[in-house]
Amino acid sequence: MPAGIPLAQDPSQEALSVMRLDAPVGNKGFYGPPNDWARPHAHAKPRPRLCFPQATLLPLCVLVVSFLHVALGSDVIRIGGLFDSTDDRQEEALRYAVDAINSDRKLLAHARLSAQIENIPNSDSFRGSRKVCSLLKSGVAAILGPQSGQTSAHVQSICDALEIPHIENRWDFRLTRDAYSVNLYPHPSSLANAYMDVLRTLGWKKFCIIYENNNGLIRVQELLKDQSFDINLRQLPYSDDYRPMLKETKKAGVTHIVLDVQRKNIFTVLKQAQQIGMMTSYHNYFITSLDLHTVELEDFRHGGTNITALRIVDPENPLVQRVIKDWIFGQLRYGRNAEEQPVTPTAVPAIQGGNMTFLKTEVALMYDAVQLFAKALDDLDRSRHIDVTPLDCDGDTTWVHGNSLINYMKWVQVNGLTGLIKFDTEGFRRDVALEIIELTKDGLVRVGKWEPTTGANYTRTYKEVQQGIVESLQNKTLIVTSLLAAPYNMLRETSEQMTGNDRYEGFCVDLIQEISEILGFNYTVKLADDGQHGKYEEKRKRWNGMIGELLDQRADLAIGDLTITYEREQVVDFTMPWMNLGITILYRKPTKKPPNLFSFLSPLSLDVWLYMATAYLAVSLLLFVLARLSPYEWIASFPCREEEERSLENQFTLFNSLWFTMGSLLQQGTDQQPKAVSTRIVAGMWWFFTLIMISSYTANLAAFLTVERMESPIESAEDLAKQTKIKYGSMGGGSTYTFFSTSKVPTYQRMFSFMESQTPSVYTKNNDEGVKRVQKSDGLYAYMMESSSIEYITERYCDLTQVGGPLDSKSYGIALPPGSPYTHAISGAILSLQESGKLQELRTRWWKHKKGGGQCKDDESKSSSKANELGLSNVGGVFVVLLAGMGLASVVAVCEFVWKSRKLATEEHDLPPRNSPSKYIPPEEIPASSLTTVRSSQSLDRVSRGSAPTEISEATGHEIPPERSSLQSPDLPFQLISTV
Repeated sequence: MPAGIPLAQDPSQEALSVMRLDAPVGNKGFYGPPNDWARPHAHAKPRPRLCFPQATLLPLCVLVVSFLHVALGSDVIRIGGLFDSTDDRQEEALRYAVDAINSDRKLLAHARLSAQIENIPNSDSFRGSRKVCSLLKSGVAAILGPQSGQTSAHVQSICDALEIPHIENRWDFRLTRDAYSVNLYPHPSSLANAYMDVLRTLGWKKFCIIYENNNGLIRVQELLKDQSFDINLRQLPYSDDYRPMLKETKKAGVTHIVLDVQRKNIFTVLKQAQQIGMMTSYHNYFITSLDLHTVELEDFRHGGTNITALRIVDPENPLVQRVIKDWIFGQLRYGRNAEEQPVTPTAVPAIQGGNMTFLKTEVALMYDAVQLFAKALDDLDRSRHIDVTPLDCDGDTTWVHGNSLINYMKWVQVNGLTGLIKFDTEGFRRDVALEIIELTKDGLVRVGKWEPTTGANYTRTYKEVQQGIVESLQNKTLIVTSLLAAPYNMLRETSEQMTGNDRYEGFCVDLIQEISEILGFNYTVKLADDGQHGKYEEKRKRWNGMIGELLDQRADLAIGDLTITYEREQVVDFTMPWMNLGITILYRKPTKKPPNLFSFLSPLSLDVWLYMATAYLAVSLLLFVLARLSPYEWIASFPCREEEERSLENQFTLFNSLWFTMGSLLQQGTDQQPKAVSTRIVAGMWWFFTLIMISSYTANLAAFLTVERMESPIESAEDLAKQTKIKYGSMGGGSTYTFFSTSKVPTYQRMFSFMESQTPSVYTKNNDEGVKRVQKSDGLYAYMMESSSIEYITERYCDLTQVGGPLDSKSYGIALPPGSPYTHAISGAILSLQESGKLQELRTRWWKHKKGGGQCKDDESKSSSKANELGLSNVGGVFVVLLAGMGLASVVAVCEFVWKSRKLATEEHDLPPRNSPSKYIPPEEIPASSLTTVRSSQSLDRVSRGSAPTEISEATGHEIPPERSSLQSPDLPFQLISTV
């Protein structure tokens, strides 16, 4: 150090302010603070001292100090410190930092630092200004402190005026700094970013901020500006009793809390929160203070509460460990520990273990501030000549090196107790790294780190987190709330008196037992006090049922037929679903439809039958017309005769055409066969048509005759909505009721309006009441409930059935209080049971086997194992048609007989008597045009039988008897007999 630096007016006195006679010189390390001389601790043990005569003591001290000063060749540079009565630790830190620098000859090798400390009342700006002026008159190179914001502002203005560097280590919300000021405390904007990153990483979306004063609002203002957070603000009362405010917070269902209070009040707030039940495993706290490690948290370590905070001091930093160790043993040297308690045998191990509860952030920053000052001064000393001169607050003289020194302080980088220290041009500390700490049963542990560039990064994995949660569940007893609802939870039917969990059985009881075996916890089942699932009551402004018990923390789990809904998800946590289902309709089983007498007509609709009849007539007529038009359908009647004697016939008369198409339709043949190409095309198309129609009819007829038809007035929810005769409802206040009340589908809105308008009410208190109402209503009431419950009921009540498909898709899950740490662990256990098939096994056991399950399914399987026998009622119509045909044929036969008999009688009456005379007329005398020989079928028959043919007179139209026939003439082919 250049010799131009002025020393103290009295070197001996200055030396006495730095050195102690009973302390060894040159040893590194920390020894008791020098001001212990003037202010010995009340518990300090008296130390033996060398006794000299009073007359020779002072000259000896002056001689020793002068010798040391000359031998060392060191100058003294004063730094001023302003502290109030609560800053004892910072004052000690300043002195220990000065001793550490003086012991390290690599830094300021030619000078020594001297701490000149002034104590001022808290927030007393006037005395603070006077103390600063007093320090400046003595010649100081920098001012450190004070902690009061109001006093610090006055000190800052004086330092700016005289160009003296002002170093602060306190939280300051100002966004700008003066030219000659630096602050080692992280800026509020950096802390706010750290808060937001950590809360987002933790997944907080809704929380309450409890603050103490306006400074707390400034610290969390960035959180308030973020629209993604749902924040509730509450201020601590001015009294020491915070319980009323905390009770209101608990009543509001708050489980995530950001706590911004002074360090001294952290324990008090947490303790009172514990007293009212807000320090459970479901509550999460984020504490904004950087000094949580200095708070005694022994009472909260085993409660399971998730307490998270940030700190700037890394206890694993070797520099921090060395400083704490030297500091503590320096205190032990003078008979007291770092907490200003007498050293006892039980306190020594904790001190030797490196306990850092006394190392508050401001204390560490004070130590770093001295290191920063020494580093900047050392760098500046290497480049120029420095003079430290006394300054007068009322004068105009400034320190010429102040500007250079403050610039060096903003430029240099120092590794201190709080990490890397560097500043921007404004004097704000930048690139601050903070540790994320959480409270466990082993105390505060580091779980991550926050940096401005990368944000919050947790060092522990998700598996490690879940493993810790599972370990915390070991042998812990959870309260499980449930409802009596088959088959989920039922009272055990036994003659013995059961207690505890043995009173209940069911699917959910077995499920929670399987989960407890996987996770290793115990449980106690209790029924919900009001027997409700959970609905928000507008009048009471609270939830009832199992959801209300979870919010009131009277239960740890809620299991049963509890549907996961949006409203419930907003207030509690749900595990992954253990059953998927939907809303369906429970109705009585439809009655069997009596078979129709003419059921053989059912395979085809009436329209098809009419179309077939029309096609039959059209094809018949077309065949008749085409046969008449085609010359290939005309054939000779007697091809053996001469050509002039032949006559042409057409087989497709109108009657034969109808008969041909009818035979083809019934898969039968006829004597008529088409010969022309046109008629064959028509016949072929008709045969193809009948093939398809008869095949379709036969296949469909088998289904209609063998399958029993069930007649039900409703088949879906739309059928219910379209009618008013059948009433329908659901359980009041349940998830089904919520579905219809909030649905935007017009059909469901209309159904909800109908249910609301019915008197008496169509709603029930529980599902059992709804099932009984369906059974007693004789088809006039339908009940809407979850499909899984309907499946259970229809397995046991064979007169009930499910109508239609699911109206929606929903799931059952296990509900936990909001913020429960066990949600993911229980979800993992459910997933494990699902993958192993245990869930399906439990469902089969309670749905199909136990409590009378499976009896209705057995009846159905027996009936479906064999084909249904056809009774007379199924095919009676065919017999009716057969009998009708037989009767019609008989009637037609009688009619034909009567008609023919009458015709023959008429013919016999018109014939002349057999004994009447007749005259023979030779053929040549009769004109050929007046006679026509007609051979009748009767004559042909006679010829075929060998009898004589008959002739018919054209004049009379009567048959000529054989004896009169001219055919008997051997000379002529025929003879004409004329009767007179």
